[in-house]
Amino acid sequence: MNAMTAMRQYQSVNTQAKAVDASPHRLIQMLMEGGLSRLAQARGAMDRGQVAIKGELIGKAIAIIGGLREGLDLDKGGEVAANLDRLYEYMITRLFEANLHNTVVPLDEVAVLLRNVKSGWDAIALHDGSAL
Repeated sequence: MNAMTAMRQYQSVNTQAKAVDASPHRLIQMLMEGGLSRLAQARGAMDRGQVAIKGELIGKAIAIIGGLREGLDLDKGGEVAANLDRLYEYMITRLFEANLHNTVVPLDEVAVLLRNVKSGWDAIALHDGSAL
């Protein structure tokens, strides 16, 4: 086993261990962090001309945002949940466009939008005193 493979396995186990002990609020934060990470990695792959890796990473970001969208409770969440649903749908559409046209502009746009949502989500924990 080479060092990179071992490091990826360690990171995977470490992330899984953190997820087991995480609150639902923290799990959403972890998903957002993962989405932002995949977007940054996809941008790097795009800059290096690594088309297959870019596509895989964008696909992972789409899956993460799709998971965030599926986690919305549209009945209880009211207007906020409905707005987030539309925003997540828009993000997914823009990521498909980034992949199709091999352009970083939609990647950067989605990263900004996801960071904004995450900052609001992070503020909830700070406001109610939840541990991050």
